[in-house]
This record gives sequence, C-alpha cells and structure tokens, in this order.
Amino acid sequence: MSYLREHMSFDQAKIVVESANEGKDLYMKGICIQGGVRNANQRVYPVNEISRAVTTLNEQIAGGYSVLGEVDHPEGLNINIDRVCHMVTEMWMDGANGYGKLKVLPTPMGQLVKTMLEAQVKLGVSSRGSGNVSESGNGEVSEFEIITVDVVAQPSAPGAYPTPIYEHLMNEKGGYKAFITSKEVTGDKKAQKYIAESLLNIISRLQ
Repeated sequence: MSYLREHMSFDQAKIVVESANEGKDLYMKGICIQGGVRNANQRVYPVNEISRAVTTLNEQIAGGYSVLGEVDHPEGLNINIDRVCHMVTEMWMDGANGYGKLKVLPTPMGQLVKTMLEAQVKLGVSSRGSGNVSESGNGEVSEFEIITVDVVAQPSAPGAYPTPIYEHLMNEKGGYKAFITSKEVTGDKKAQKYIAESLLNIISRLQ
C-alpha cells in the first residue's frame, strides 16, 4: 500500500466557506478528491474507488469516529494532535468527485485557519489516504482508503508545493509569540484581538 495525498487549490476544490450557530462555527465545503481524471501527481482514481472510500469514511463518522484533519501536509498517516485544525463532518459523491464538509475547530491551528479564512485567504484542501498504484504505468489507484482531508496553503503557481503555514508562522517575527499566546488565552477577547491582529500582519507578509 502506498501513502497517497492529493492537493487541490481553493479554486480547483470550489471551496465554499460557511458560518453557522450565529457565526460561532465555521465550515469549509468543496471537492476533496477528483475521480476519473489524471491528476497533477499522474494518478487516476476510478470513481467506484472514491465512492467506496467515501462510504467507508461516512460509516466511521456515523459510528462516532472523529475524523480529524491538520494544517498542511504531514508526513505519514498518523494524526498529530498539536496540528489539528478541523474535523471532517461528512463526505458525499457528486458526479465523479468526492466532496467533504470540514468544521474548523477552536484549536491553535484552527484559530489560525479561521483568521485566514475570515481575511479571505484562499486555502486549499488535500486528501490523505492509502492505496495501491498500478505498476503498469497508467497510474490507476485501487484499494483506496481515505484517512482524512487536510487544509493546505494555496500554491503560488501551478504545480508548486504548498508553503507550510505553520513553519511560516514560527519563522516570522511575532509568529511564535502569537502561537503560544493562542494556546493560553481561550476565552480572553482582548488577547484574541491581539492574536488576530498579529496573524493578519503575518498573513500580509506571506502574500
């Protein structure tokens, strides 16, 4: 089995950002994985493989399993709790594509994503899973399993690898202070305002 991840930009995924519960909850909805086409990684996911994987993931969610996602591309299939920013609440098929709905969580990384989305930063998504890639050279994937969907930075050019948001935050002046503070001040509106201003300043330097 191979470790498979497929990135889609904000526009490719047709991301829609929605709020609920009087603005307290924030969601991202869009295409998480495309079926029946050769993607940028030269892999082809048959529609029946995606449909089966989506059904399996929904069964896990219905059974009470929390499908957590992270910021950027982690190495491997394990979930790193300190980088979790959202939870996949549901997935469904629409034509050949697998769509998903992600609920942004009030974690440090979730607050970062929320601030970026509210500042109209275009964030993409990336499916993370496993499967077998045909050795015949056609790139067809079989026995595909979706582990989760991650939130990733918008690539600066077609084919460019997304810039790790977390590393930018840690390396930018004031970024580490904003990150540490965000972990300590849940519920403190004044501190949250400072964090938001700091992150927006950092975001402006990334663009």
